[in-house]
Amino acid sequence: MITIAMPVFNGGHLLRIALDSILLQTFQDWELLLIDDGSTDGAVNALPADLDPRIRVFSDGRNLGLASRLNQAIDLARGRYFARMDHDDVSHPERLAQQVAYLEANPRTDLLGTKCVAISENDRILGEFPFRSSHASICARPWLGFYLPHPSWMGRTDWFREHRYAEPAPFRCEDQELLLRAHADSTYHGLDSSLLAYRLRDKVCLRTILRTRLALAGTQWRYFVTRKDWCGLTAASVVTALRMAKDICLPGSTGVKSEVAGGVSESERRRWRDWLALLQTSGISR
Repeated sequence: MITIAMPVFNGGHLLRIALDSILLQTFQDWELLLIDDGSTDGAVNALPADLDPRIRVFSDGRNLGLASRLNQAIDLARGRYFARMDHDDVSHPERLAQQVAYLEANPRTDLLGTKCVAISENDRILGEFPFRSSHASICARPWLGFYLPHPSWMGRTDWFREHRYAEPAPFRCEDQELLLRAHADSTYHGLDSSLLAYRLRDKVCLRTILRTRLALAGTQWRYFVTRKDWCGLTAASVVTALRMAKDICLPGSTGVKSEVAGGVSESERRRWRDWLALLQTSGISR
């Protein structure tokens, strides 16, 4: 039913936690494509030889980047649905079940994301990402970007084959490029349930953040210029300038971290703390 694409680059010990969060899903009709993108830490090679047969491992020693590896997974996919998963994130055990149920009941939805909590490198719950549910709200202000977290995506494999990732991909914003390019003739939706824990790194280089901002701006500028949407072009330019000014002047709350807010209820925190603690001791992929 589902093909899960998990490109890996130096996944370290977090890779096994991510894998266990898939192995313990309530929905079990899936395959996982574990594609090693030229890792040097040996995490993929250290996986047990008798790992679950639904996990297909691919390794060619090359570092091609996320977009290329996701396109490779799209070509290899055997499932009706195609799902994303990063090697350091964590899926809630009901994630696949709830996303499949929604897509089966809503065949006009092309791409489905979920609400996400943000966690630190040591599993501390940091907050919640901005959330939009309907296609109209997700796409209302394309110059601001699209609030549909990439690691939470699931959609029909045919849609991904029609809307492949751009190559060469814009630096660290291949998801935003695809959402911008496809939104006019597609339907997006977000499930109002926290089904993915999105892991944030403790330290991100300012240069990397600024380069990502400029890459996204370039993608937006090309899109708006092609359509002669001068208002959109102006808005994208202003937003980029303001964000970069904040990155430089307030380095403690920049990049993706600047999007994270509070709002996680105590019951939700407890739900995720219990799940993360279980994964730390499950040892299924050890």
